[in-house]
Amino acid sequence: MKKIAVLAAALGVGLASPAMAQDAGDVQIKGFITGVLPDGEITEVETDLIGLPVGSQTRATNAYVPTVAVEYFVSPNFSLETICCVTPHDVRGAGALAGAELIDDAIILPATITAKYHFQLGGGIKPYIGAGPTYFLIFSEDVGADAAALGATDVDLSDEFGFVLQAGVDVPLNDRGLGLSLDAKRYFVGTTATFSAGDTVALQTEHDLDPWVVSAGLSLRF
Repeated sequence: MKKIAVLAAALGVGLASPAMAQDAGDVQIKGFITGVLPDGEITEVETDLIGLPVGSQTRATNAYVPTVAVEYFVSPNFSLETICCVTPHDVRGAGALAGAELIDDAIILPATITAKYHFQLGGGIKPYIGAGPTYFLIFSEDVGADAAALGATDVDLSDEFGFVLQAGVDVPLNDRGLGLSLDAKRYFVGTTATFSAGDTVALQTEHDLDPWVVSAGLSLRF
């Protein structure tokens, strides 16, 4: 009887090990609804030929978009993740420029990869934290109506490298890989806004974008 018990235990370990090890190499795809909540304030004025009023400030508008995240598990607790989305934003005046339409229809593509550590809780619930680099590609921006009224004919928002911190939780909904995911990221990245009148740089300002990016959606792991 003792030999049978030992054999059964050995078989149990043998069967359990592959089940635990199969997490390494898994892929998880997440479909989110995401809110992108940037700052956009001026941190430095480098060129000012138009004479900005004292107390001039700016803000970037929020955006709400669908996003997709793809995650590869290097081990059961460690993964690498990238996201796919583009977000549209306008830049509006604040302070002494309150309500002014400065930049329209700027599109941001936040090329991002994060390394994530997953904590194991009971019931398959996995909170995680992560961090990584990002590169903001900004394109399609147009001069806003009020900036155009001051003579601006072109505007450019520079592409920039930055850094992102991340936290969230994955909650299983069934035993076939479907789950609920909640995610929050804080980006630390800026941009330089350059307004031109013809061939002359009339205004150039540095801005903090530093958006919060909050997401909720479903995940599928396989």
